[in-house]
Amino acid sequence: MRTEEFLIALDDGMLDYFRQIAEEMVSRFGIPRAEAVAGINSTYEGARIEPYPDLMCHEMPEYWAYGLYLEPRDGQLPYGAPGEDLSEWEVRSAPSPDSHVWTLWTLRT
Repeated sequence: MRTEEFLIALDDGMLDYFRQIAEEMVSRFGIPRAEAVAGINSTYEGARIEPYPDLMCHEMPEYWAYGLYLEPRDGQLPYGAPGEDLSEWEVRSAPSPDSHVWTLWTLRT
């Protein structure tokens, strides 16, 4: 099923999983939920996601949150170890404010 929130067809289990990814982005990086969802939509719109548990579920939601929020460096991403310094990592730009990937009507940055 496709929701108004995500521009991806997801079953109930994967919808919950994608919501967990968005929540990780909000709690770990302090961004608005609307921005987290827009980033997910920008990356995954049109992707074929299998029913839960899709292959991506072999990683925890925070793994995908880091990949959606930070630019990889030498093919690597931080993983959120306690005390890990994220200050040297480049943050991905949020989607353009006029992009259709913004599906939530809260703060757009």
